Amino acid sequence: MATIKDVAALAGISYTTVSHVLNKTRPVSEHVRLKVEAAIAELDYVPSAVARSLKARSTATIGLLVPNSVNPYFAELARGIEDACERNGYCVILCNSDDDPQKQRSYLRVLLEKRIDGLVVASVGEDRDLLDSLRCVRTPMVIVDRALEGVEADLVRIDHEQGAYLATRHLLELGHRDIATIAGPQDTGVSQLRLAGFRRAMAEAGVSIAADGVLHSDFTSLGGHAAAARLLDGQRPTAIFAGNDMIGFGVLRAAAERNIDVPGELSVIGFDDIELSRYVYPALTTVGQSIRELGESAAALLLSRITAPRRGETEQRIVAPRLVLRESTGPRPDLFNDYR
Repeated sequence: MATIKDVAALAGISYTTVSHVLNKTRPVSEHVRLKVEAAIAELDYVPSAVARSLKARSTATIGLLVPNSVNPYFAELARGIEDACERNGYCVILCNSDDDPQKQRSYLRVLLEKRIDGLVVASVGEDRDLLDSLRCVRTPMVIVDRALEGVEADLVRIDHEQGAYLATRHLLELGHRDIATIAGPQDTGVSQLRLAGFRRAMAEAGVSIAADGVLHSDFTSLGGHAAAARLLDGQRPTAIFAGNDMIGFGVLRAAAERNIDVPGELSVIGFDDIELSRYVYPALTTVGQSIRELGESAAALLLSRITAPRRGETEQRIVAPRLVLRESTGPRPDLFNDYR
């Protein structure tokens, strides 16, 4: 592999001058610049990013730590972050922890060792060791999806509680009273906020929640399918609020396996508005906001923190959710014929 000294020898100039051409640290004549560029092309020389970063004290690299890259939510979020960073001359290193606390801590250490310029952390679990590590991070950092206790960093997230409230209000306004929810993991802040929004809407409407009306699962279709099977094989509700769209897909599958018509016999609403929710059958009614825009907003906040470091208060951007009406919700079954 060619080195900067090889380029200098072929061009017939000092390697210091080659460095000035590469890093634009000092003006050189057009004649010299063209000789350097010709030598670089002939040798297929690739400058050392490590050496350049040491000199510039910047790697132009952002670290992104996500818990599950298979989940379309995090895939869309990563795309938004990557798009915004690429437009601004930064590349993104994606680390997927598979919801494994040990992997999360290991990847965080690797990212910091690589001298990244900034870090985006998306929805880590309740791992105390990781939280302790994040509290010690001095690299500019943005948290996406939910606040982390004791971690001083900028935050970008959707209003989880209000989104769940809107979803539940939609079902109530369709006449449903026997409404169940399949929330996410019981010990995560996102699940707790969404469950709080569900409970608030039900309480405001004066509707009681059945003893088996609140179930928990992980944020996957598999988890949603298993939880929905328990609901649908018992005292079946007329509507289910799924803690995210992936859970909602599992509910739709469980209903189809039992020949339960959606939305004629059962209404289903999700949360997040991932792109796939438009293409399942029936298309999933949901609440959310553009996930890519959420990612772009997180990246923009991080890049502004990198280019103009600020002391003092961290910034929070709470995005308002919206109701996205599709095909999976309808009036309560005994009212359905009146609407047809």
